[in-house]
Amino acid sequence: MAKKIGERTVLGFDFGTKFIGVAVGQELTGTATPLGFIKAKDGIPNQEQLNKFFTEWQPNLIVVGLPLNMDGTNQNVTFSAKKFGNRLANQFKLPVEFVDERLTTADAKEQLFAQGGYRNLKKDNIDAESARLIIESFFESQYS
Repeated sequence: MAKKIGERTVLGFDFGTKFIGVAVGQELTGTATPLGFIKAKDGIPNQEQLNKFFTEWQPNLIVVGLPLNMDGTNQNVTFSAKKFGNRLANQFKLPVEFVDERLTTADAKEQLFAQGGYRNLKKDNIDAESARLIIESFFESQYS
């Protein structure tokens, strides 16, 4: 059964060529939680890890961060992130939204450092926290 906008579960991704951060969000609360990361080889995710997230969370929508240059133009990895999102949409038969992710990694590092200092700045924490910020940025754009 399709969920109405405002009631959907969202699975969000911070795309990377070696690691892809993952978070889950609820539109109802407008909040998201970092879940971890998926290992990737040249941007192709580990299928078993990817399937586990989709099976566990049963999302209604996918949100993928688009890495753009500071002036808003595309970079090489922008196209890889779009390809990743489109593959997910086809594979899991779900709508995908792309969100500008400029500065999310810097924000993620800042928040993680504030929560636990340097030892909190592990790669998997940063990627998952970035995915959380991407989902929350998507939610904010829906309500503005």
